[in-house]
Formats: sequence, structure tokens, C-alpha cells
Amino acid sequence: MTTPDLRPGPRLRVVLVEDDPALSARFAQLLRALDGAELAFTASTDADASAWLDAHPHGWDLALIDVFLASGHGFRVLRHCQHRAPGQKVVMMSNYDRDPMRQRALDAGADAFFEKATQLEELIAFCVAHRR
Repeated sequence: MTTPDLRPGPRLRVVLVEDDPALSARFAQLLRALDGAELAFTASTDADASAWLDAHPHGWDLALIDVFLASGHGFRVLRHCQHRAPGQKVVMMSNYDRDPMRQRALDAGADAFFEKATQLEELIAFCVAHRR
């Protein structure tokens, strides 16, 4: 396991859409460890995330979106990100890393797809690489 480069760098405003409180807290902890990263907004439902994204179209740099939410669906949130600025990135996440799901997310406009249980290191590396 390699250690991501956590040196000071540009900022990264993150929208986190995750319905599992333990995973949400873990992602928040990991993001706080990245210099320049801040949680702009955290939501557990597609409705809350979509409303915030509509109200703050330029208030974020990276959206981390769980595909399967207890109330709603991550693909609905992804649709609210379709007209994002070129520098804004969207990552879809799931515990179900099957090729059809990954490809569907990428085809729908996600910049990346990571499996939450096995690709956490890659997810953090993506975050580090996309700080502005």
C-alpha cells in the first residue's frame, strides 16, 4: 500500500453524498487529512444533494456520490452535475463493483468509479490529483 502525497497543495471543495453514517464519517476524516480539502456539503439523500448542487453550482470542485442511497439514487445526483464546469469532477462509488455498473456510471458522465471497500487508496489519489 502506497501513501498518498499529502503535502500542501491547492484547495478541493468536496460534496459527499453517502447514506451510511460510518462511511460518511470515514470519508470526512480522510478528506480532512488532505491539505486543502474541505467538505463543502454532506448529504445522505439524492434530494438534499440535488437541491444543494442546484443552489451552489460553483460551490464545489469534486462530488463523491454513492450509487445506492437509502433514499434515492446516486445517478439522480449525477444528472444534477451534467452541466458542471470543466474543472469540477464527479466520482461515483459503490460496494458493488461490477463492470456494468462502472460502465453505466462512466457513460452517464462520471469522471471515475471506485469500489468503496477495495479502492479507497485509488479514491484518495484521485482526490489529491484533482485539487485546484
